[in-house]
Amino acid sequence: VAHSLHYLQVAVSEPSPGVPQFLSMGYVDGIPTARYDSERGRYEPQTPWMAAMDEPGYWDRQTRIAQGNQQVSAVNLETLRARYNQSGGVHTVQVVYGCDLLSDGSVRGFRRDGYDGRDFLSFELGSRSFVAADNAAQVTKRRWEAEGTVAEQWTNYMEHICVEWLQKYVGYGQKELERKESPDVHVSGKEEHGILTLSCHAYGFYPNTIAVNWMKGGEMWDQETEWGGIVPNSDGTFHTWARIKARPEEREQFRCRVEHPGMPEPGIFAWEPESGGNLTLVVALFVVAAIAVVLFIGFGVWKFQSGKTWDGGWEGARILLVALQESCATGAD
Repeated sequence: VAHSLHYLQVAVSEPSPGVPQFLSMGYVDGIPTARYDSERGRYEPQTPWMAAMDEPGYWDRQTRIAQGNQQVSAVNLETLRARYNQSGGVHTVQVVYGCDLLSDGSVRGFRRDGYDGRDFLSFELGSRSFVAADNAAQVTKRRWEAEGTVAEQWTNYMEHICVEWLQKYVGYGQKELERKESPDVHVSGKEEHGILTLSCHAYGFYPNTIAVNWMKGGEMWDQETEWGGIVPNSDGTFHTWARIKARPEEREQFRCRVEHPGMPEPGIFAWEPESGGNLTLVVALFVVAAIAVVLFIGFGVWKFQSGKTWDGGWEGARILLVALQESCATGAD
């Protein structure tokens, strides 16, 4: 992937301090670039280069779109609570969508809707069709297919509007987005009940394209490896990890291989018990826990400005569809 523009939106039925009712965030190449939440009520830049954009009226337009999305998400929450026969409790609606501009110039687009952290409905640009995860989602799928224009609108957004804005954002943030920072790699180990768990953590790298693999005797052991996600840090870099279980007597056979654009060549790393690797693991887990709190708030942003309510309702939907149509002329993404 050369560059990517992704959006995450989440709505919750019962907000609490620090967890807004609705949250929306934009990401360029994995970096948080813009944010809206129902507590502040304003779409705001998250990077200096986004704040410096020369796009008159941009933030006002994006605020209106986000406010419309907030209304639609509230309708969707009520719709799905009824559809799943739920009387109360905390529930969430999530949507993630966007486009990837590949190195060969081709475009990849997607949208994924979720409810309470589970898959609900998805749309892929390649197939131009919706995939329902269960019977409740089939209701929405049939309605959107019967309407006949939803897939077409999403295809147009992903192939044209999203890509055009991605290219604009990359232009504004080129210096920041095209930098390369190599990862700081730490390998740790912990033996418990006769099993050695080896962890390989990569910190502070950019861009977010990275390969972290465990090898045994020079061969990749991907099937036995557990990977963590590639997580953004507050400074615009990323963090990830790979973990594998081994027999303690085989420790010397295992190596962690890390490949990243910021490294002149792939690095090979081994666990050195005397180096205090277990302390590194403790620190790493603390960092991951802190990031998880941020991600929950960010996850609360997983919803899109498509405009269709899942129940087929059009009042709130029209707000978003008009906003999406206006984006072609006014520049709102």
